[in-house]
Amino acid sequence: MRTLSRDTKASRAPLRWPGRTRPRPGHGHSQALCLKVLERLSGYVDGELSSDVCREVRKHLGACPKCEEFLDSLRQAVTLCRSAPSRPLSTQAKARLRREILAAVGAS
Repeated sequence: MRTLSRDTKASRAPLRWPGRTRPRPGHGHSQALCLKVLERLSGYVDGELSSDVCREVRKHLGACPKCEEFLDSLRQAVTLCRSAPSRPLSTQAKARLRREILAAVGAS
C-alpha cells in the first residue's frame, strides 16, 4: 500500500477561488504555461511530483480557472475509472492485444 506524503495530500485537496474568472494580474499567464501545467496534472493527481513542482502547479491553478476546471474534470474521470468494474478479456482479445503490443515494439 502506498503511503501519502504531506505534499501528496495537499495536491489532492480541492482548489476553489470563488468569483475568479480570469488570471491574476502579473501572473505571467500564457498558453505555454497552461500546456506545461496540463502535461503535469496526471502526475499531480497521482502524487508523483516533487514538492517544488506541486507548488508550481498549485500556484498556476490558483490563477487559472480554466486549468483548475480541467483538473476537476481529470479528478472526476479518475474517480469514475477507478470505480468502474473491469470485465475480463476474452481469449481472442488477449491474443490480439499481445500481437499488437509485440508488433508495436518490433518483437513479432
